[in-house]
Amino acid sequence: MWLKPEEILLKNAFKLWVTEKDNEYFVLQRRRGYGEGGGGLTGLLVGTLDTVLDSTSKVAPYRILHYTPDSQVYWSIACGVTREEIVQHWDWLQQNIMRTLSVFDSSEDITSFVQGKIRGLIAEEGKTSLVLEDDPEKFREALLRFEKWFDLPPQEKLVTYYSCSYWKGKVPCQGWLYLSTNFLCFYSYLLGSEVKLVISWDEIWRLEKTSNVILTESIHVLAHGEDHYFSMLLHLNETFVIMEQLADYAIKRLFDKEAFQREPALSDPLQITKRGLEAHAKSQQFRTFFRLPKEENLLEVHESYLWVPFSHFNTLGKICLSENYLCFASQDGSQCHVVIPMREVVSVEKPDSSSRALTVCVRGKRALRFSEVRDYQRLANTIRSRCGISASPQHSGSSEDVTLMVGQKDSSKAVSTEALMTVFHPQDVENLDPKMLKEKMKEQSWNIHFSEYGRGTSMFFTKKTRDLIVRGVPESLRGELWMLFSGAVNDMATHPGYYTELVEQSLGTSTLATDEIERDLHRSLPEHPAFQSDTGISALRRVLTAYAYRNPKIGYCQAMNILTSVLLLYAKEEEAFWLLVAVCERMLPDYFNRRIIGALVDQAVFEDLIRENLPQLVEHMTDLTFFSSVSLSWFLTLFISVLPIESAVNVVDCFFFDGIKAILQLGLAVLDYNMEGLISCNDDAEAVTILNRFFDSVTNKDSPLPPTVQQASVGNNEKASHVSVDISELIREAYEKYGHIRSENVESSRKRNKLYVIQTLEDTTKQNVIRVVSQEVRLNVTQLDELYNLFKRQHVLSCYWTMNSPVLLHHDPSLAYLEQYQLGFQQFSVLFSLLEPWAFCSSKSMLSLWIFRLIDENQDGLINFKEFCCALDTLYGCFPPHSRHAQCVEHKYFKCLFCLCFFMKLTGRGKVDLQTYLKQWQNEILKKEETIKDLPRINQSQFIQFSKTLYNIFHGDPEEESLYRAVAHVTSLLLKMEEVGRRLQEPSSPSQPTKPAADAAATEEPAVAHDEWSFSFEQVLASLLNEPTIVSFFERPVHIQTKLGQARVAQLKLMANK
Repeated sequence: MWLKPEEILLKNAFKLWVTEKDNEYFVLQRRRGYGEGGGGLTGLLVGTLDTVLDSTSKVAPYRILHYTPDSQVYWSIACGVTREEIVQHWDWLQQNIMRTLSVFDSSEDITSFVQGKIRGLIAEEGKTSLVLEDDPEKFREALLRFEKWFDLPPQEKLVTYYSCSYWKGKVPCQGWLYLSTNFLCFYSYLLGSEVKLVISWDEIWRLEKTSNVILTESIHVLAHGEDHYFSMLLHLNETFVIMEQLADYAIKRLFDKEAFQREPALSDPLQITKRGLEAHAKSQQFRTFFRLPKEENLLEVHESYLWVPFSHFNTLGKICLSENYLCFASQDGSQCHVVIPMREVVSVEKPDSSSRALTVCVRGKRALRFSEVRDYQRLANTIRSRCGISASPQHSGSSEDVTLMVGQKDSSKAVSTEALMTVFHPQDVENLDPKMLKEKMKEQSWNIHFSEYGRGTSMFFTKKTRDLIVRGVPESLRGELWMLFSGAVNDMATHPGYYTELVEQSLGTSTLATDEIERDLHRSLPEHPAFQSDTGISALRRVLTAYAYRNPKIGYCQAMNILTSVLLLYAKEEEAFWLLVAVCERMLPDYFNRRIIGALVDQAVFEDLIRENLPQLVEHMTDLTFFSSVSLSWFLTLFISVLPIESAVNVVDCFFFDGIKAILQLGLAVLDYNMEGLISCNDDAEAVTILNRFFDSVTNKDSPLPPTVQQASVGNNEKASHVSVDISELIREAYEKYGHIRSENVESSRKRNKLYVIQTLEDTTKQNVIRVVSQEVRLNVTQLDELYNLFKRQHVLSCYWTMNSPVLLHHDPSLAYLEQYQLGFQQFSVLFSLLEPWAFCSSKSMLSLWIFRLIDENQDGLINFKEFCCALDTLYGCFPPHSRHAQCVEHKYFKCLFCLCFFMKLTGRGKVDLQTYLKQWQNEILKKEETIKDLPRINQSQFIQFSKTLYNIFHGDPEEESLYRAVAHVTSLLLKMEEVGRRLQEPSSPSQPTKPAADAAATEEPAVAHDEWSFSFEQVLASLLNEPTIVSFFERPVHIQTKLGQARVAQLKLMANK
């Protein structure tokens, strides 16, 4: 590898280098302790220095220096891991540089020319792979060490590296931590003791920051049941964040099969960089905080002051700019933030250059004044240019205009333009009962808030907004505020007509999702009048079907119907659709899929919060999994399934404003309220009863809904025995007691628990698969466990370095767990070469192709774990002859393959008497039993392939020559037998039975074979049994456990050497 020229004052410092070649201007040196004559104490010292220290001279065992005869200064210009690499550089210098140097007069010109040439070579090499790295030169050195020490496949992308200590037991090992796209690696070499660690990101169960008496602060990694600790990191937080991102990236890419098509920084695993990961993390945090669409990316951040009219002072914060939004968030504790869509911006003015200020005017005659912006001129130009781009006719209308545009479709297919609550429970303006008066007061409070803080997409979000949410949202404003707080208003405004098109496209489609939707339609709030009519049911059907059509990865999951029903009560149909999009794709990620991973992760977060905030409950109930099971419906339905509808909507109000944090707070408040009862209960059933009675007693005393609309409580007859609880008071108590929980901490806890939840699910899947497969094969559970790990590992390896592997392109998340991990032929042939019984069989042999075609029953080019195990079970002699696999005689390659497999099983029992076996065979034929002897005869082409397979299997065996001669003898014998049989048949009539082929071969001479000659299985097997060399080869004991152990070690190395 060419290096940036670096000055070295002493040619042989500490006698650590040995000169191997030199000329007038260059010298090639080898480091002591490497190559011939190395080792001993010198080798130990040099190896330790190479690991602990970090400089170019200690990277590789070979280097090339440049010098001039009249100078004592040397310049390092190249280094190499192997002698071949450094000699290649030396030869290039000899051929391309040496002749040119003779034309220069001074040594300064020579050195300048050499340095310029080397820098040019480095720049040319680094145009593609290193252009995004912060320090390409140091990164090149680290990359060289990474490749040298870990011997991973060349396409593995190193992301970053850090110096740290790894704790092996109670002893710290100083070395280097390397973080690549797919692996966490560590290397240390101290006085002859080498420590090398390679962990795949997809195998990590825990990743967290910890501290104890010995380690003040460290990173804990749990993988394969082993704990690993890394400390003494100069930038521990930065390191941990990068590790977290890489682990999450691996999980999404390998387990969830995400392709990251909208995220260029993550779309190619060969181009992942530290800078790209950091930008992705910032954009994700930006979108989450401001509730923006997934397409938005954080482009610029400017520190500034914003004039807040309702407080009459400037608040310090940051301007965050994306493709279509201008956002501001305060940093002074006022919890003030605002989101301004570019489509709403009318103009950008710069009133005062001295204060570096600019004013952004938006629709509705509102303006926001930013001051003390360092680069205000460029920011103003950027906003103007982006407003010009986004100010297209389709974006020029308000959200109300969009709704009208949507309604201009065929009336037979038109969507509802009114919320169901306004249709089935219109407000009576003249009604002046206390509840309606209180509702009017709430509306008045919100109108005052709108006048001060703005209304619509550019409204200020402050503490006062949260206070109003906690007190309750008026029925008339609920839909509007849900749209605003969730960010769904922006989705709908930028996609006019999208929902109606989806409805038309999905109308009449029949899928698994639509069948499940139809089944659940009448189970969605059945007690509500809106869903006792065709109006509500039809709207619910359209929204759920349109979303399943939009997002087939989620499709439809239970609990979506309950949530959508409530959304339709307070929002128009199209608004309900976009609210569902916001919930499923942004606010509750991974909740609504086959494995409900998101809900399980949040339950783990909930358990952590219980431990922190309810220690008294933890002391009494040490096993908190009970709360996970009982709270699953709380998270999936936002308490809608356990609370009366008039109370549940207040919870949904808080959720849309504060996200999952509001649900966690309320869950803690519920447990705290029932603390005494839960502590005194004797079993889980009693605890469930206590919680159900509590939820039945929750009321909303301010709800203006009539009894016909309110949900009837399940336990009405027992309500008298339980004091009623007002939902507003419960929510207020939740915010007062647990409002200190920060959304940032919740997100961090989510990331920490996600790894453990997913690995637990993967482990459960493995146990289920093994339980099913164990009924089909005779491999024991331990062997199946190891085999599953190898199979899954091979599947994952095929996805490491590409987004276009067959298993990813054909992935179907709706398939059963048995089909989740599959192998294409290339992956199968690699794994088969590691596990097949004959050690010398090449992965490229025809045998692996035949087996793959045989077991690929549906002919889709992929095999699952069960099919793979059945094939191995057969090869290792575990299947009886009458197995169902013996009936697969129609496959053209199987006729030859099963002869070999069955013969291996037969001879594995010990020595077989040929005549006895043939006699037994004849008796079975007379009984007309269908066995493998009924296989059709193999033709000329198939017999040639069969012979080639035998040669492939025997290649490399110590008895290879004898085995080859035996195969040749078998081939010759079979040809003679066929020719004799043909001659005997010629004079006889068709009905006359032929003599046994073996007897005919003993009495007749060979002749030239006819073009249509063929052999029966009996003939092939009899000929093979006559060769002791072949029999002894297949009688060798083969232990699958040994093979599994060898495959576990060699699997990754085989990928690296491909």
